[in-house]
Amino acid sequence: MNKLPSTEVAKPGVPDDPDTHTMPLLDHLMELRKRLLYSVIALLIAFFGGMAVATHIYDFLMQPYADAMKEHGGTQRMIYTHLAEGFIVQLQVAFFTAIFVTFPVFANQMWAFIAPGLYKHEKRAILPFLVASPMLFILGAALVYYFVIPLAWKFLLGFQTTGSQTALPIELEAAIGDYLSLVMSLILAFGIAFQMPVLLVLLAKVGIISAEGLKEKRRYAIIGIFIFAAVVTPPDVISQLGLALPMMLLYEISIIGAKMVGKKPEDAAADGSAAGGDDTDFNEA
Repeated sequence: MNKLPSTEVAKPGVPDDPDTHTMPLLDHLMELRKRLLYSVIALLIAFFGGMAVATHIYDFLMQPYADAMKEHGGTQRMIYTHLAEGFIVQLQVAFFTAIFVTFPVFANQMWAFIAPGLYKHEKRAILPFLVASPMLFILGAALVYYFVIPLAWKFLLGFQTTGSQTALPIELEAAIGDYLSLVMSLILAFGIAFQMPVLLVLLAKVGIISAEGLKEKRRYAIIGIFIFAAVVTPPDVISQLGLALPMMLLYEISIIGAKMVGKKPEDAAADGSAAGGDDTDFNEA
């Protein structure tokens, strides 16, 4: 019979036992450093790639503003107010692109770090959330870019005036840095906000929250959603509602998901019995 290393404990009949992957703390830290190093290397590669195509990404992010200005007949140009701003904006766009592109790489590296410590049924439970997370992020980013931003820009540009309406015409001279910072912040805010169902359903999966608890706290959640929307969006009702309403819908979806995956009383009792059995087996061993 083969002997296991002294740090490992054999549990017959348990497939893919995470206890067989035990290692000293220093080895864990070395493994984490390796995973983070891979993520940083991917980020740097994506950053320099983003610098090469920064102009095209800039045009893509600028298109909603150009369309709105064309509709309102305003001056279709952007300005920068200090000498280095144009270069700094390119760096910001490249870094934003790198974060967006390498998010799956980072998630994959973190999964590779924690997966050896999980049982097979725990891996099967978490994998759907790893798949859903980037999809929801992209969905949130697409919603703000294709729907919320065009409506918000049309509303805000409606406050421009001509010389016949006021003593002097009032026209927007948008600074490139301010504009792109706003757009990138909105895309990230919507992408992160759309992670709410993943977080809530995962918490329900492990038994920390329940569908009934989410229903009881619905009114507080709605207040929190509107506060969050007011903080991360411009001070206009269109963008605030554009974030708050989808988040309310996602909260309702989270309740349904929590009800589907939440532990039933008999499952919790079975888990408790299984845990007790494992302790007995360990003590007997």
